[in-house]
Amino acid sequence: MSVVVDGLEGLRVPEELSARVPAEQRGPGRGRDDVRLLVSRGEAVSHHAFRELPALLRAGDVLVVNTSPTLAAAVDGRLGPEPGGEPVVVHFSTRGDDGRWAVELRSPEPSGSTRPRAGGPAGTVVRLPGGGRLALAGPLTPGSGRLWWARAYGDVPGLLGRYGRPIRYGYTERDQPLSAYQTVFARPSPDGGGSAEMPSAGRPFTAGLVAELAARGVWIAPLSLHTGVASAEAHEPPYPERFEVPAATAALVNAARATGGRVIAVGTTVVRALESAAVAVAGPVGAGASARAGRGWTDLVVTPARGVRVVDGLLTGLHEPEASHLLMLEAVAGRAALRSAYAAAVRDRYLWHEFGDVHLLLPEEKGHRTRCGSNSG
Repeated sequence: MSVVVDGLEGLRVPEELSARVPAEQRGPGRGRDDVRLLVSRGEAVSHHAFRELPALLRAGDVLVVNTSPTLAAAVDGRLGPEPGGEPVVVHFSTRGDDGRWAVELRSPEPSGSTRPRAGGPAGTVVRLPGGGRLALAGPLTPGSGRLWWARAYGDVPGLLGRYGRPIRYGYTERDQPLSAYQTVFARPSPDGGGSAEMPSAGRPFTAGLVAELAARGVWIAPLSLHTGVASAEAHEPPYPERFEVPAATAALVNAARATGGRVIAVGTTVVRALESAAVAVAGPVGAGASARAGRGWTDLVVTPARGVRVVDGLLTGLHEPEASHLLMLEAVAGRAALRSAYAAAVRDRYLWHEFGDVHLLLPEEKGHRTRCGSNSG
């Protein structure tokens, strides 16, 4: 899927704007919430510290958060007969209903990060630590060889707990402990599942900030979506992912909408889950929608043509100009808002990626914004 957002085609994010370590490691006395917050209301932008978020929201607003825990999803392996063999790094992405796992094989770099490599062929066996094995079955998506379904022989959650480490990309400076990739909202999954990559929009939140939001009358509503392995190089659209929207969260979202509160998704994963479960009211486009409980798999890709039905705003990180997530941001806020915000982010040297600064897209205070359908300029 190509991403075309007018005004962003030539945008270049300087390499030095990559956040290489977590915020709390960028100076003495710093915490997770020591990041910057870029706020968009239409084409107007303003600059804030993340700790100012409670003052930017209103009593009756609902923040919907992803409680999926981050897995230590990267494990070293070997291809070929023992001893020796080609070293690979296995990224465990998603567990299927039949017990298989979608995995990505990558080549290790001396720096500790990885680079892409071809997957397959079917029947390839990967030797894992502790005597475990993977047997590749076939591509997750026909025509794409990056992610493969594999049959795992052994206890994968136990393997990850003992030998795994968080997935790391080349723009980071060094390996980090798994705790650096867990958000304050993360809750263990009963089946040992979780996200291959951190639901990073929730990372800057602290227990103290959540308490302040509650004191101001802002509601926090949970859901889960287990994120798979992203395509750091090819910027592919997201693959099918498992989600669950609890009945209580759907009820709270609908109550807020009925009383004038705003529904603000904390992360693109939350938008995908809420919109996957939403029920559109019959009638013309934009006639309305309601949130509902739901669980299962979603292959929804939110685009400007589809629009959003139950989400009013979005708190998210800063995405590469080619990233497919930008289509979702355009659906939420409009093309003009996106152009203005990203120009400001580069000009004012905001930091990118999962340890970087964050972007809050809010509806304009004046006028009416269509909820469903294209709102691009």
